[in-house]
Amino acid sequence: MGKIWLPFASYNLWSLFAPAIGQEHWHCDMKRGYTKVRKREPDVAAILAEDSVPQRIGLLAQQGIYEFHADPCRLKNADGVTQVSEILKLNQESEQVRERLMRILTQYYENPVLCGKQIFSLSRGDEGFPEPIKLYCENTAFHLFAAIDCILLEPDGTLHILDLKTGHSDFDERQAFVYLLAASYLFPRQRAIASFYNLELCKWSEPVTATASQLNAVRIELARLAQQHDVEKKLYRKNPAEFDRIFPPTFGFRCQRCQFNSICQFSVQEISA
Repeated sequence: MGKIWLPFASYNLWSLFAPAIGQEHWHCDMKRGYTKVRKREPDVAAILAEDSVPQRIGLLAQQGIYEFHADPCRLKNADGVTQVSEILKLNQESEQVRERLMRILTQYYENPVLCGKQIFSLSRGDEGFPEPIKLYCENTAFHLFAAIDCILLEPDGTLHILDLKTGHSDFDERQAFVYLLAASYLFPRQRAIASFYNLELCKWSEPVTATASQLNAVRIELARLAQQHDVEKKLYRKNPAEFDRIFPPTFGFRCQRCQFNSICQFSVQEISA
């Protein structure tokens, strides 16, 4: 018997509904429609199959940290950075990706922040979707997806959920709350905290904790978003011609950085000064 399908939620879906603080000027709800609803259509699938430069850098950086710790000798060998760059096949990447990854790998080699810490789990970043967590809210159920980069075990037994970042965007506390909600179900008897570390800026966030009432509020919000997204997805499948009404575009200068601008009829390709 196959798995029962349920509406789903994740930090990614939440961010597509409501962008992080400071990113509002790039938000367009039609992106959610393309990314989450029309993703199997050939022209959309082809775009989604190609990582953007920031996505590529984030994925390779995660893989690089994984490879350093898969064989800790690489952090001691003089050619450790070269070894990892060869494993990642950086010579096949664009110049921009290659240069930024080499800086990230070199900085981590010189300051390996996970060394000396008890690593409970460390993702390579390309394992695919994690197993969903089934959550309930009133009379409805939904699946929560939470792909966690790294979990550390602190000396007092606290689970420390760590998300590795690249780029210059500010940390979004909502992501930490989603991870803490997931941890409350995966490890119900253990205290958990969450934090972010930017591999390019070599910057830690403040640790994030959550009370039971805060986690419950996050659960309720994710359940609401899961249900709303499910309704809108079904509306589109019944009425494909209503796509722009169900997922309204916000066009203008933001179109220049949208990955779907080549297929979106609302895309503004050139904006006069």
